[in-house]
Amino acid sequence: MINLFKQCLINYGISENMSLYISNAIAILVIILLSIIADIIAKKLLLKALKLYISKSKNKWDDILIQKKVFERLFHIVPIIVIHAFAPVFPDYKDLIQKFAFSYIILAVIFAIDRLLDAIDDIYRNYEVSKIRPIKGYLQLIKILFYVIGIVIVVSTFLERSPWILISGIGAATAVLLLIFQNSILGFVASIQLTTNNMLQIGDWIEMPKYGADGDVIDMSLHTVKVQNWDKTITTIPTHALISESFKNWRGMQEAGGRRIKRSIYIDMTSIKFCTEEMLERYKQIEYITDYLIKKKLEIENYNKTHAKDSTSIVNGRHLTNIGTFRAYVEQYLNNHPNVHKGMIHVVRHLQPTENGLPIEIYVFTNETAWVDYEKIQADIFDHILAVIPEFDLRIYQSPTGHDLRKTINNNFTDYT
Repeated sequence: MINLFKQCLINYGISENMSLYISNAIAILVIILLSIIADIIAKKLLLKALKLYISKSKNKWDDILIQKKVFERLFHIVPIIVIHAFAPVFPDYKDLIQKFAFSYIILAVIFAIDRLLDAIDDIYRNYEVSKIRPIKGYLQLIKILFYVIGIVIVVSTFLERSPWILISGIGAATAVLLLIFQNSILGFVASIQLTTNNMLQIGDWIEMPKYGADGDVIDMSLHTVKVQNWDKTITTIPTHALISESFKNWRGMQEAGGRRIKRSIYIDMTSIKFCTEEMLERYKQIEYITDYLIKKKLEIENYNKTHAKDSTSIVNGRHLTNIGTFRAYVEQYLNNHPNVHKGMIHVVRHLQPTENGLPIEIYVFTNETAWVDYEKIQADIFDHILAVIPEFDLRIYQSPTGHDLRKTINNNFTDYT
């Protein structure tokens, strides 16, 4: 083509050197023009037609391919193919032009594969199994492999050596590669273990205090796991750290349908005493323990008669106490509470007495696992228990406050005057 242009220019009386420059410039302009035309045909006609066809399709996965611009990346190679095809027009630069064009085509294909893998991940996320078996980490590893292969091919093209020679050289530098890709290898192994053992899923609530993580898992990749904390901040945890270190996963609680309440109230031990007849008559008015008191009182009377216990002292034999009656009430109250899980254990028990009084521990499970609902139920239960304690002639232990001190001083001053 250049010789044809050159001959025509010479026929018009232009010098041979000048005609050579002009013919080369014309050839370059023609090739650029053909490349632009090919690019317009590919993007304005073929790509537009493809998008129109996909928009009418009932499938959703092909729409994701368009959103990720997979085809746009792929169509970038069309004008370069034209340049590669016309490289023989410039014999002196043919090899160099073809090497650059081929390298560009390889990189364009790799970038298109990168977008394709992103699209595959988005398509996979539409299925529920993606929360249990995320594949983002595996796709990232595949991306790394493709980039490595692409770089090897490009370098071997410029060096005019077989890619296998470079690969064999890479094999000799395994130690260096292991150091470079250490995090990727650790992340890949950790991803396999997390997925295979079902240790972590997207949407799980986890706690990992070392990294300040306390919230829902929103993303799992080859190198990192992202956790959105309850204050809406994002914590990034290395994937391999979830294998090498401990973390708490609350999924078991969510799947079980019950969330534990384990909290104690401290009773002033000086308020604990045996129940008098007047106290028992008053307690019988409480619906939850009426049957309990009648049954228990009859049981104790029979026991004392059978064992001939001396009734002149209340210490002899068995007797009801206000703390025991209170525990029985709390048990019945929890049994009848609509938000206490009936299929899970619930216990009201004494703990070891302390300098702050006698701890009465409430150990139950709510039938709501959502944080806000759980806190409301827990508060409702303890609001009632704290308010009802004085009805059993008991007192909550509380360290002396300013009010207590002022009351004591005023009482002493009154007595003095």
